[in-house]
Amino acid sequence: DKLLNPGTEKEIYETCSKMLRTPQWSCRNIMRKMNVKLVCTTEGPLDSLEHHRRIRQDGFEIKVHTAFRPDKAMAVEDLPALNAWIDKLEGACDTEITNFASYIEALRNRHYYFHENGCRLSDHGLETAYAEDYTENEIKKIFGKIRSGKKPDALERLKFKSAMMIEFALMDYESGWVMQLHLGALRNTSTRMLKTVGPDTGFDSIGDFEIARPLAKFLDALDKNNELPKTILYNLNPRDNELIAAMVGNFQ
Repeated sequence: DKLLNPGTEKEIYETCSKMLRTPQWSCRNIMRKMNVKLVCTTEGPLDSLEHHRRIRQDGFEIKVHTAFRPDKAMAVEDLPALNAWIDKLEGACDTEITNFASYIEALRNRHYYFHENGCRLSDHGLETAYAEDYTENEIKKIFGKIRSGKKPDALERLKFKSAMMIEFALMDYESGWVMQLHLGALRNTSTRMLKTVGPDTGFDSIGDFEIARPLAKFLDALDKNNELPKTILYNLNPRDNELIAAMVGNFQ
């Protein structure tokens, strides 16, 4: 065995690369060596899940399931990208999205598709929980604004995200899924690298957003109607460890 250092890095890299090209060290055999029982990946609502179906069909003994990651469905900060995504959703569902109700129905369609393909987890990457008060009419108007290319103001964006998260949570509850909330990521900190290589490529950081009050309000909005799905909370900032531990206890 050799320690990894500047003097050995090239040799170790070449040795590992050679090993990984052999059947003994294939992805599947590495998982077998590590006694992996379950792998959960994360895919957006538009994904075909063809690779998951192929894995099931070829009899691989380690379970590989997808998790439903609908972050792009509520990414209202980038209107052109969101509207392009909604257009693709129309194609995936073979339906016309004309208002907020038909938008949610299309997302429910994809949620059901994921369920039929073995999914039992949702996965949400959020700066914080969203729990702004809103009315049905407000969300209808905000969605119309989005589809017409008019950028909602800051409060409207919070209301829209809050409505979307309630809808996603209700889908999970009704389907018996587990909802995962990843809280506290500060995304796309480098404009230069975002333009060069795109989002989600290693230039995010730990954020210091307020979490306690909106998280409590979001969980309570579901719990008071007995509609809170099983939930896993992940905090990225260690500052929030005790906060999350106490919050979990409030909704047992």
